Amino acid sequence: MTPYTLLLFLTAVLPGLLICWYIYRMDKYEREAPLPLVVTFLLGAAITYPVLKIETWASGFAWLEQGGLLVTVFSSFVIVSFTEEGVKYLALLAYPFRSAFFNEPMDGIVYAVMIGMGFATLENVLYATQFGMETTLLRAFTAVPAHAAFAVIMGYFCGRAKFANTLAGQRRWLWAGFIAPLAIHGVYDFFILQEAYDRLVILALVVLGASLILARELLILQQENSPFREEEE
Repeated sequence: MTPYTLLLFLTAVLPGLLICWYIYRMDKYEREAPLPLVVTFLLGAAITYPVLKIETWASGFAWLEQGGLLVTVFSSFVIVSFTEEGVKYLALLAYPFRSAFFNEPMDGIVYAVMIGMGFATLENVLYATQFGMETTLLRAFTAVPAHAAFAVIMGYFCGRAKFANTLAGQRRWLWAGFIAPLAIHGVYDFFILQEAYDRLVILALVVLGASLILARELLILQQENSPFREEEE
C-alpha cells in the first residue's frame, strides 16, 4: 500500500469512526458494550453494497434519461432516500431494536448512528477508490455528517417507539422514525441533483446545517431524559 493509498483510506474511514466515537461519548449515563456496537456498525457496512446495487438498477430505467423536475424528485426521494433510509431502518429494527441491550431511548440514536456510519464509511471507501482524494474530502464534510444527522433523527423516534406506553404510540413513533429522515434526505439530495439552477446546491448545505442542529438538539434531549441519569448523579 502506497502512502497516498493509505492516506486516502484513512480520509475515507476516519470521519465515520470519529462520529461513532462522539456518539459513544455522548451516551454517558449507560454506555453500550463494545460488541453490539461493532456488530451494528458492521451490519451498516454489510447493507451498503446491496443498497448501491439497487440504486444502480433503479437508475437504469429508460424514462429517467428524459430528465426534468419529476425525474429529479423521483431519483432523490425514491431511488436514493427511500432505498438508503429504508434499508437502514429495517436493519435498525431487525437487530438492535429487538435486543435486550436496547434498554433506554438514547440507544435508538446510538445504534442508528452505528448503522449509518457503517453504511457511510464503506460507501466512502468505494467512492474513494473511484473518484480520489478531492471527492473523499468533500464527502467528509457533507455526505458523512448528513448520514449521521439522518441517523440521529431516525434513532430518536425509534428510541421513543421502543418505550412507548401504547401500541398505537409505538406505531406513530416508528412511522416518524422512517418518514422524517427519508423526507430530509430526499430534500437534501434534490438540491444536489437538480440541474435547473446551480446556486440551489447552496440550499443542500442549508438543509445539512439545519439537520445537524436538529440532530444535536435531539441527542441532548435524549441524553437528559435518560432513565439512568439519576443513578449516575
